[in-house]
Formats: sequence, C-alpha cells, structure tokens
Amino acid sequence: MKKLILTLTICFATVYLSSAQILPSFQFGLKGGMNLTSLSKTGTFSSSNQAGYLGGIWMRVGALGFNFQPEAYITSKDVTVDGSQAKFTSIDVPLLVGGKVGAFGFGARFYTGPVVSFAINKDQTFGSAATSIVHLNYSDQNYAWQVGAGVDIRKVSVDLRYEAGLSKQDYGSNSTRINLFNLSLGYKIF
Repeated sequence: MKKLILTLTICFATVYLSSAQILPSFQFGLKGGMNLTSLSKTGTFSSSNQAGYLGGIWMRVGALGFNFQPEAYITSKDVTVDGSQAKFTSIDVPLLVGGKVGAFGFGARFYTGPVVSFAINKDQTFGSAATSIVHLNYSDQNYAWQVGAGVDIRKVSVDLRYEAGLSKQDYGSNSTRINLFNLSLGYKIF
C-alpha cells in the first residue's frame, strides 16, 4: 500500500510540475485579434481611436515558472487624424519575458518586453519588409514596449496588452507615437 501511495504521489507531482512550467517546455501556436489605436496628442493633432487587427504566430519557451515568448504578426493600426483616416500596417515582432502561475492546463501569465515594427506601406511590400527583418535593417523601423497579461485554458489563450510607442512615426509633415491596446486569442498547435 505504501508503494502504491508513493507511486501515485510521484505521478501527480510530475504532472503538476510539468504543467506549472517547473520543467522545460516549448509551445507554438497561432494568434489573431483586434487592437484599439490612438496617436499621442502633440501639436495640432486631433485624433480618435479606431479598431484594427492582428494575426500571426507565437512561440513560448519556459521553465521554473518563467518564459520567453517571441511573436511575429501583421498588425493594422487605424486612426482618424484631423478628420482623415490614417492606416499604419506593419509586421510586429514582440520579444516578451514573463511568468506563469497555474497548473493542469489552466494558468495566468504576465509579461513585458520590446516590440520592433517593420512598416508595410505603399512604398514597401511584404517581401521588402521581410527582407528588412532578415538583414537587420532597423533604421526606418518603429519601436514600442508592451505590458500585458493572459489566461491559458488548455490549448486556448486570451491576452490583453498595452503597447506604448517609443519612436515616432511620420504622418504627413508631422510625427507622432502610436499607442494601442490589443486583445488576442491564441491557439496552441503543440
């Protein structure tokens, strides 16, 4: 009887520890969602928030309750500035560091980290933006910082984030920082 109890205890402890990210883990999945963008109000800008979208992939490597989560997704950031619609589309690459609490497929996460945005506009195609990433051409890119929290339920995750623009993006003859909230739904493939 003692051996059975000891064996069950070891089995449950192993499952608990691996679910709580005590043991090394690797996850990969898809992500999609929406954002609410605003421009910082400087100069003569009068702006209102607009909904945009995001979609892409994520990866999470973790152990001991901490994780590193790089992502890559296409983001549309829409805003009305001085009565005209401005649309900023970019490939965003967040490099997030965070922690997780929970076990058995349920858990809460918190994270923070930098974001590099590679602009896609009428002068730049998806291919040339991807080439900028590969060749580390950061001279014309935008930078931001994300802070957020998320909930994991088995293979599904829900994230809420705030992104604060660190560099200014040109708009006409002016420049401004883009700040946004985004809400996304992720699905773990493996």
